[in-house]
Amino acid sequence: MPIANRRDFFSAMLQAAGVRDTKPIRAGIVGVGDRGSYHMDLLLGTDLVEIPAICDINPDYLYRAKRWIEQAGKPSPELYDRGKTDFERLCERSDLDLVVCATSWEWHAPVCIAAMKAGKHATTEVPAALTVDECWEMVEVSEKTRKHCVMLEQANYSRDGLLVLEMAQKGVFGQILATTGGYVHDLRLVKFDPEREPWRLQHSVDRNGNLYPTHPIGPMAWWMDINRGDKFEYLVSMSSKAVCLNEYASNYFGDRHPYAGMKMNQGDVNTSLLRTANGKLAVLYFDTNTPHPQTAEMRLDGSKGHYAGNIQQVFIEGRSPKEHVWEPLANYRSEFDPPIWKNLDPGKFKRARGHGGGETTPLMWARLLRALQRGVEPDMNVYDAVVWSVISPLTERSVAQGSRPTDFPDFTRGKWKNTPPIRLEPESA
Repeated sequence: MPIANRRDFFSAMLQAAGVRDTKPIRAGIVGVGDRGSYHMDLLLGTDLVEIPAICDINPDYLYRAKRWIEQAGKPSPELYDRGKTDFERLCERSDLDLVVCATSWEWHAPVCIAAMKAGKHATTEVPAALTVDECWEMVEVSEKTRKHCVMLEQANYSRDGLLVLEMAQKGVFGQILATTGGYVHDLRLVKFDPEREPWRLQHSVDRNGNLYPTHPIGPMAWWMDINRGDKFEYLVSMSSKAVCLNEYASNYFGDRHPYAGMKMNQGDVNTSLLRTANGKLAVLYFDTNTPHPQTAEMRLDGSKGHYAGNIQQVFIEGRSPKEHVWEPLANYRSEFDPPIWKNLDPGKFKRARGHGGGETTPLMWARLLRALQRGVEPDMNVYDAVVWSVISPLTERSVAQGSRPTDFPDFTRGKWKNTPPIRLEPESA
């Protein structure tokens, strides 16, 4: 996308989010591959962000990012390419306010922890961490340094998801009883692509649980007031047998290829049940191995009504026009459209380069930049990052122990009891 057009659409979002011209936020980016380059290209669309430094172990990605920054009329960044831990040198720079991490999963927590210890705010792609110990360290370092640690979960900013949040907070669904969501996305080709994401397959070889929970659990957690009046107490998780990756490899590469006989630990379908302190239930699905189109497995069950995301329909007892008949969610948009979406033109959200697209990630960044500029709490904090991410290691533990109930740590140390529900106030507020 031409730089001028990108600035036009991103500046519109920044204005709507209440971001004003001020001293630029200086960001260093660790990982400028598919997803990292998308974040970088979005940030290049505004004069409110400078990018003095970038880091990657792939020289092709690194020099492509350098070229994009220079083409945007920005000063040429310093490059960090001395191996997998060179992000530590980047974090020590004195001219950075923020470090953005978009590496492979195992480096998300180390990069964020190094950034906060060096006095920078940290943001990371999902998941924020892979182990319970990493989650605790992220919380403790964030609290000690008083630096934000934000997981970049764009799914929380979908228009329909925020519409459902508005309806839930205004009592339309009655008491929230349960939510359902899933990451159901055929990634077999991606897992066997050694050029694009060579690290992804190894997770299926070594692990078994819900390895990618944050896209669905982020919106669900907001609907359920998790960390804000309620908390997850425990979960149980179960996985099916593993056959799909070997069958795919056999058909794609041949029966004699090593992938065809490689032992896969990850079950093809995983289902997890999460129970909250206040008696709510969350159901999570994880399936990236079976052949199917990507689906939206989102659902909310309340004492007065239901939302079915896969068909974008609702039923509200006493309000829907026909008994036992779904009606479009869109019928409620005029009354409950999320305030941060009002007056935004989706047509302005053009596709930036890299892996991404749509409206949610640009809106997420606009909200985050607004918070950093004003020195206020971002929409998502370190407790959200770790609670949503810790589901992975907890499900692995439950599966390995015959689906035994597994307790959630209370990363907030009780603060969830007195923290109010999320409120995404528009600029007018």
